[in-house]
This record gives sequence, C-alpha cells and structure tokens, in this order.
Amino acid sequence: MSRGEIDVIIVGADRIAANGDVANKIGTYMIAVLARRHRIPFYVAAPLSTIDAGIASGADIPIEERSGNEVRGYGGLRWTSGKVPVRNPVFDVTPAELITGIITEKGVVLAPGAGKIRKLVGAPAANFKSSNRHSPRARRR
Repeated sequence: MSRGEIDVIIVGADRIAANGDVANKIGTYMIAVLARRHRIPFYVAAPLSTIDAGIASGADIPIEERSGNEVRGYGGLRWTSGKVPVRNPVFDVTPAELITGIITEKGVVLAPGAGKIRKLVGAPAANFKSSNRHSPRARRR
C-alpha cells in the first residue's frame, strides 16, 4: 500500500448494519484504516441479504467469541497457561465512514450511510449504478 501498488481494496461482509457499518473477519477494520491512510478506495461486496436493517450500527452487531485456547497454543503445544485471560473475537467492525462503497446485486452505494442503506434495501437496481468519476483510478493521489 505504501508504495502505491494497490489501486482498490474489496472485502466481503458477514453483516451490514442499517447505518452502513460492516462486520467481517478480524483484520478488515485494520485494512480499512490503512486504505484511508494511503487514499486507496475501500469497497465491501455483499449480497443484500447481508444487510440487517434491525441493527442500527456496528456497535449493536453481536460478535462471536471463540475459545481462548485457540490463542493460548496449538495442538498439544501451549505457550501460556489456561489461566491467562484471552479475548478471541471472530469479527471486527468497520465504520461506514471508512467505506468508499458497498457493492450489491443492485449496484454500488457510494459513501454508505443510514439513508442510503434504507434506500438500497427498498429501491430498484437502476437507482444504484456507479459512475466513472468514482472509479478506483480516478480517486488515487
């Protein structure tokens, strides 16, 4: 990223909140922050069924936690005791403000937010076509 060798980043999503926040595998938030730092467009590609209009924001998305033993060791090898407290979340949440657009089967929603997400869920596909002025190359430094 720092060498300008990446034009665009596209990730998936496990759940999208009504305000456009996205839950995806651990590391997605970090990639979005780096994309913003390096002015690289960051898109989320997901089916409409991923949008959960009943969840207001990413803060309300339930995050599954796996066993701490997955972090304490591997197989029969342990590098810490079972008494060491561990958090092992499966997902992280990327705020809508870091997302350039959400790509769905209805098209692309640029700068997703609550109003645009509501509109997307109920609107026909023709309302959400991206223009060339928002292409990844046009947004590079």
